[in-house]
Amino acid sequence: MEPFSVRSGRTAEVWRVVARVHDPELDEPVTDMGFVEKIEVADDGSVELDFRLPTYWCSPNFAFLMLDGLREALESLPWRPRFHITLHDHLFADEVNKGIAEGKPFAEIFDSLSPLDDLAQLRETFLRKAFQRRQEAALVGLREAGWADDDILALDCGTLDKASVGPELTVRLTRYLDAMRARFPRAADDAAAFVAWEGAPLSAAELPDYLGKLRAVRINMEFNGALCRGLKQARYREKAAADGELTLVDFIPAEPRPDASALERRRAAQS
Repeated sequence: MEPFSVRSGRTAEVWRVVARVHDPELDEPVTDMGFVEKIEVADDGSVELDFRLPTYWCSPNFAFLMLDGLREALESLPWRPRFHITLHDHLFADEVNKGIAEGKPFAEIFDSLSPLDDLAQLRETFLRKAFQRRQEAALVGLREAGWADDDILALDCGTLDKASVGPELTVRLTRYLDAMRARFPRAADDAAAFVAWEGAPLSAAELPDYLGKLRAVRINMEFNGALCRGLKQARYREKAAADGELTLVDFIPAEPRPDASALERRRAAQS
């Protein structure tokens, strides 16, 4: 039997790698969304993971993409454990669980369930949304920090990576650069940091309209995320009725809205 400290360390490591898996539609960690309900590491190092989505009818495509991401995360663990992932209370739980356990590809599992969907196309759609949401957060954050549009758009990837900014903005820039490099893996440090998803350069003149489009993407993702949180908590009664009536606003994260100090600085500059 392994010592408790070893099991505890391994459990923390499992949670760490699992947190890298994002809901493909929302670009938020499945752990933050509350979809991972349980992780148990046995004495022999094997892992049991329970996964539960907000509703019984959540898209099987999303379920598979997230569960497949969880499988890849668990396979990356250094001690190479045996593991078992279980999807609970879902319309296609039996098919998904069987397919994941057998390592079958998407088409084989879902051909009869979602014959019109293409995995590669779905992945690209979600990656584009994540790229645009993170890009808006980075652009808005730099503007709020006092950067001029021309200076922002003149940044290259290497300079942006080393920019001296506050901790919150650093997180935004890091997340955006991760998405940028995933989209353009051959981009050098001197490549333009801010380009459209298709690779076209941005200009200061078009930036306001471009940000408006990014804002629409972000609002849609925030709404869907709020709906998922609300449905899951309502379904499993995770919030006591004594807390009062909840609305979707209660589940929308603040990011990438400015913090209070940024708003105060803006008001002071306008007064």
